[in-house]
Amino acid sequence: MSQTDGALRRVVVIILTSTYRIRGEVALAEGERITDYVTAARTFIAVTHAQVRTTEGALLFDAEFLNVHRDHIEVIAPETLTRGP
Repeated sequence: MSQTDGALRRVVVIILTSTYRIRGEVALAEGERITDYVTAARTFIAVTHAQVRTTEGALLFDAEFLNVHRDHIEVIAPETLTRGP
């Protein structure tokens, strides 16, 4: 699911790290891919409307905004391209 917000579009993504599964939104410029966004990020990527879970699925917390350290991201994908819990 993506939603347009002015010149930016918000895309719901799933981010996997070694310890967390994060579902949230990233804001991409029109025509920008998630790969472009992550590659261009300096140290952190901004995630809004985030839900942070353990890798086993237990909910840790919800956050309206959080930064995810780019170097800790093992997998990031649009939710529309994922299947599973």
